[in-house]
Amino acid sequence: QVQLVESGGKLVQAGDSLRLSCAASGRTSRFYQWGWFRQAPGKEREFVGNIRWGSDIISYADSVKGRFTISRDDAENTFYLRMNSLKPEDTAVYYCASGLISTISVSSPRAYQHWGQGTQVTVAA
Repeated sequence: QVQLVESGGKLVQAGDSLRLSCAASGRTSRFYQWGWFRQAPGKEREFVGNIRWGSDIISYADSVKGRFTISRDDAENTFYLRMNSLKPEDTAVYYCASGLISTISVSSPRAYQHWGQGTQVTVAA
């Protein structure tokens, strides 16, 4: 079982930067992948990005490409979402997730078995 805890969400101004963290504990392996999703009020959960454990393979949603960066600290079992040039439309609850690498698209929530509790990011205009 994997436990995930996000942190770092807060209220910021448009154009600001913010870094979210996701600390993982429990059983992890090189067969895992890690994702960030977000969900705004009244909308479906949206893929933000994905990184494979112990790998440099990273993917991003088009809406955040060039502004958001995913990174990880293998020694600390923590991965991060660095968000630059934040916009009001980035306002959402951000979730980190993990799951075994499979044939399911990394952008699908179904590819992940474990989820954090979410952290609120609010971007004021």
